[in-house]
Amino acid sequence: MNGLLKKVNEDIWLGRTDHLENRTSFRYHQIVELEQIEKLESLNETCVIIGFESEEGVRRNKGQLGAAKAPNALRSELAKLPWKLSKEKRLADIGTIECIGNGLEKAQQQLGEVVNKVLNKKMIPIILGGGHETAYGHYLGVRNHIGEDAKLGIINIDAHFDLRPYDEQTSSGTMFRQILEQDENSNYFVLGIQRYGNTQELFDKADELDVTYIYEEEMHHGQFEQVNTALEKFIHKHDYIMLTICTDVLNAAFAPGVSAPSPFGLDPTIVRAIIKAVTSHDKVLSFDISEVNPTMDENNRTVKLGAYLTNEAITSFLGGRKNDTSS
Repeated sequence: MNGLLKKVNEDIWLGRTDHLENRTSFRYHQIVELEQIEKLESLNETCVIIGFESEEGVRRNKGQLGAAKAPNALRSELAKLPWKLSKEKRLADIGTIECIGNGLEKAQQQLGEVVNKVLNKKMIPIILGGGHETAYGHYLGVRNHIGEDAKLGIINIDAHFDLRPYDEQTSSGTMFRQILEQDENSNYFVLGIQRYGNTQELFDKADELDVTYIYEEEMHHGQFEQVNTALEKFIHKHDYIMLTICTDVLNAAFAPGVSAPSPFGLDPTIVRAIIKAVTSHDKVLSFDISEVNPTMDENNRTVKLGAYLTNEAITSFLGGRKNDTSS
């Protein structure tokens, strides 16, 4: 353990090696740097992986446990993927925040501190959850980095609003209500909402909090132009953006290994397109993926899909982005 972070076992980052020197044959496991955050040079062409081993929020939300195993499972699948970027583009893995017992709030604060450190070094945090309570720690780090007056847009790809009350305790179903009620300079856009995955009370709360949302059935092939227009409009209105994905937004035929599988979820190619569209903007600071549940998976399909979606984010972040004019 180094400070807040548990060091990653090198054996997780293993994969096929086609060549030891020819970089065009390299895979993730050959380029990833396992390093302490303090020892990383400040370079703006670097993505930094942070694990968040937590399912306490899912437990409090009465969901299926198992998401705490996802960070290392996702790393193992990422390790095998080809690295297609130039040698100036870097990937580091600085370790994992572990939620011990029921200490969710402490773990979220710790994640926020680490995300802030990464952003202060002009690097891009790539957070591997954990339950979707990951998003609150992610937010804390982003808000600390940008200051309280900056306009922050939160884009969430999710079947659920996660706007439940938190009077008794916070959970994986409360994060965005916490943020919106505590931070007047944050706004929330969620894509993939299921009509019958959220109660009417949650729809009412979303309207009350001025949440922008798009239903799942409005996000199929042939409709992406309208979705992209809405995303562009939302991004333009804010100074900074953070992107989070709850993998239960995906159709269960493609992603059975999530805490709340959905038969009417999104096709992975739609989610992939959204990730690429959002992360192509230089206002977008960071990314997290949550709710992959390896204990409920079939033949590692969901873990592999989660790794591919994470790869899309990393490749887009580092592959050249749009300069957004200030709002």
